[in-house]
Amino acid sequence: MRTPSEPAYPAHWEADVVLRDGGTARVRPITPDDAERLVSFYEQVSDQSKYYRFFAPYPRLSDRDVRRFTHHDYVDRVGLAAIVGGEFIATVRYDRIDATGRPASLPADEAEVAFLVRDDHQGRGVGSALLEHIAACARERGVRRFVAEVLPANTKMVKVFTDAGYSQKRSFEDGAVHLTFGIEPTEQSLAVMRAREQRAEARSVQRLLSPGVVAVIGASRNPGGAGRTVLESLRAAGFTGRVHAVNRALEEGRAEIDSVPAHRSVRDIPEPVDLAVVAVPAREVPGVVDECGGRGVQGLVVLSADFGRDAQRELVRRARSYGMRIIGPNAFGLINTAPDVRLNATLSPETPERGRIGLFTQSGAIGIAVLAGLHRRGRGAGGVSTFVSAGNRADVSGNDVLQYWDDDPDTDVVLMYLESFGNPRKFNRLARRTAARKPIVVVKGARHNASAPPPGHAVPAGRTPDATVSSLLRQAGVIRVDTVTELVDAGVLLATQPLPAGPRVGILGNAESLCLLTYDACLARGLRPQPVTDLTTGATPEDFRRALAATLADPATDAVVVTAIPWVDGSQGPGGATLLAEALARALRESAAGVSGGGDGGRSGAGAASAPAKPVVVVHLAIEALDAALAEHRLPAYPAPERAVGALSEAVRYAQWRRDAAEPGRVPEYDDIDEASAAALLARVREPDRGMLRSTPLSGEETAELLGHYGVSVQPVLPAPDARAARAAAKRLGYPVALKTTAPHLRHRPDLGGVRLDIGSEAGLRRAYARMTEQLGEPAELRPVVQAMAPRGVDTAVKATVDPAIGAVLSFGLAGPPSELLGDVAHRLVPVTDRDAAELVRSIRSAPVLFGWRGAQPVDTGALEELLLRVSRLVEDHPEVVSVDLEPVVVAARGLTVLDAAVRVAEPPAPFGTAHPAWADLGPRRLPAY
Repeated sequence: MRTPSEPAYPAHWEADVVLRDGGTARVRPITPDDAERLVSFYEQVSDQSKYYRFFAPYPRLSDRDVRRFTHHDYVDRVGLAAIVGGEFIATVRYDRIDATGRPASLPADEAEVAFLVRDDHQGRGVGSALLEHIAACARERGVRRFVAEVLPANTKMVKVFTDAGYSQKRSFEDGAVHLTFGIEPTEQSLAVMRAREQRAEARSVQRLLSPGVVAVIGASRNPGGAGRTVLESLRAAGFTGRVHAVNRALEEGRAEIDSVPAHRSVRDIPEPVDLAVVAVPAREVPGVVDECGGRGVQGLVVLSADFGRDAQRELVRRARSYGMRIIGPNAFGLINTAPDVRLNATLSPETPERGRIGLFTQSGAIGIAVLAGLHRRGRGAGGVSTFVSAGNRADVSGNDVLQYWDDDPDTDVVLMYLESFGNPRKFNRLARRTAARKPIVVVKGARHNASAPPPGHAVPAGRTPDATVSSLLRQAGVIRVDTVTELVDAGVLLATQPLPAGPRVGILGNAESLCLLTYDACLARGLRPQPVTDLTTGATPEDFRRALAATLADPATDAVVVTAIPWVDGSQGPGGATLLAEALARALRESAAGVSGGGDGGRSGAGAASAPAKPVVVVHLAIEALDAALAEHRLPAYPAPERAVGALSEAVRYAQWRRDAAEPGRVPEYDDIDEASAAALLARVREPDRGMLRSTPLSGEETAELLGHYGVSVQPVLPAPDARAARAAAKRLGYPVALKTTAPHLRHRPDLGGVRLDIGSEAGLRRAYARMTEQLGEPAELRPVVQAMAPRGVDTAVKATVDPAIGAVLSFGLAGPPSELLGDVAHRLVPVTDRDAAELVRSIRSAPVLFGWRGAQPVDTGALEELLLRVSRLVEDHPEVVSVDLEPVVVAARGLTVLDAAVRVAEPPAPFGTAHPAWADLGPRRLPAY
């Protein structure tokens, strides 16, 4: 138990981090109980590293040194350690100093920092990770600059500081390099941190997917069981590495299980193990983890199920303490079809065809379904590069696998089935980066409030509305679909066809009715179908070839849908499917070569129709063997127009997002924003006499003042506690006026009589006041106010809220029923760029009302976009602002008027984002702890 004189231990500074080589380490504050660990660590450091640290021979630590390096106040003196397997592998500390370099306390804002890394762990990025964390600790304690003295020969440590991305000053004094640098995050330091994060997390997944040696723990001695099935899958796939079976009940003298070297314990395997597949009862898994950690295993796939959430947390903590990462528990396994790996460590002995699609699922059943769906699309169309089924995903998540696929040269398209988001803000960031080069298609289960991820999942159900999640995924360039079938449909198209240049679709086929269904489906999906080309039922494969070539050459088309039904007279015979597929592929070759007819007339091999200028999809009804024949030429086939057009429409939207993302917009600077005055106002609000804030509304005056500092004017209101006060207010404001109640149950409810508009005279105001109080209640209850009328326009609503899972979200919609009843609201993550603001205004279904619908005068959308940008800046600059509600905002032909505003504030997020997951992506890199 801590005594009153001991400083409080900052538990929120603890973190698991991924190092450069993909292994993990635990970072935590050093405590007095670490004395023996520190001494042991120091004994394992080379004399040269000790010399670099202390600038002199320093063979051992004295008792005084040990006390100094293990006793900290966690304010002016802080020490952190990186730990693997219960041992220190590196330490860092800072000591606050004054301008003369002597020990100091606040308000001194400078500290000296020093590192020591064990020689056998140098080069793993430990120092860089510790610098990120010690800098975050120092910022929390009021330190703004670090100083460091480094010997010139200690080039590795000089590089740690210079590569961190902080602005720094460098000089050479008394034989040492003297560095001074600010530790506030900069654009460059964040870019450096995220690049390191990407490389480390990608490497941690790559180690799991490309092992040289695999141990299957729990492989039964007789056929059957999960472990034995994985052995069979590895053998059937032709795994290029070596496999060992582990069964603790193995008979004395038995050396093999199913022709695979067998052992009683992973400790008995005579070579280093890269990956262990664990298929033992849940109660035995912790012991297996300890054995694997002691043996130096790099990663685990845990097939075992029936873990409670506390047991899962302990499992992850235990694995990470040894530097290992976990797929699972309750995982289905891993697949890597690369020729030099050929890994199938799953419960399915059938390995999918090699291809360019990466697949991640949280459900084994869904994984099986998607793999089967891709397999049915035929060789060349539905091949897979890698597959990860993470089960409860207590550790490795979709974010980690996205990091791997981001620069994986073997993956062109990413398909994901997700049931929960551990760090949605990070997913949004990673997806936006990856989607700029590779399409990401996501189907999400447990979308609604009444549903939740299956029991045992590490991440609890989120409360973010599904419409908000969908909008934010679209903002990041993610293709959001609703079903597994749509996931496969879109994935196959994106993996085999180029992106369309626009929404114009050419349609041709030998059945006019099928073409018309396709035409209607295009209209329903927001595409622009061109006039149908009906080839009639007597069309031959050569007719299809000529028509497709002509449509591809037509500058008025961006994509083509070919529809086909079986030949009624059977004239093409059993080889008709092959002939049709070859004819279409030939047309594609001719288009790519810039030829409108002729050609070699020869048979095309698989992939001969490489990179056509426009995407082509085929819809056919019951033409036997056509799917397989088309797949040989990388042409996707669909059994219904709606499915083909649905996939094509997603490709069109994604292609447009890619073009827009090339110029992502900017966050404008406004000269009239007074951030300092806004901060001073919020500081006054948080004074002790206001009480401890959780979520507190600002008064009307405070709200108007705060918004005014960001250039947002709120139409003044004057209280009207009685009819006389109402008349005086109207006289002061000038007629016409509005009389409104501010009672919470009547706010924004003109349908209930709580708002009376266009009152043009004192007599009219007297009558309106009397009727309102007669119908709705006494003035004390209604709290009436008088407000000058705004120019006529469109009533809109602008809101910003801090979602506990994803951070600050800016929302826009029309005021009243369109947003409240129909849910016609658009959302964007803060900070919002000028392009985001323009899209926000235009993305609601009722947007035509703003642009002159039915002959009305268009409103000033430029002013509306500026308002959105200013509100975004407010919540971005001040994390304590947790809600801004501007409704109604009347947008006129010129300008706009904010008629009502409400702001709520709360305590800013805790350091490191521990209490607010939305900020978990903004601090030093760390693995999530659920």
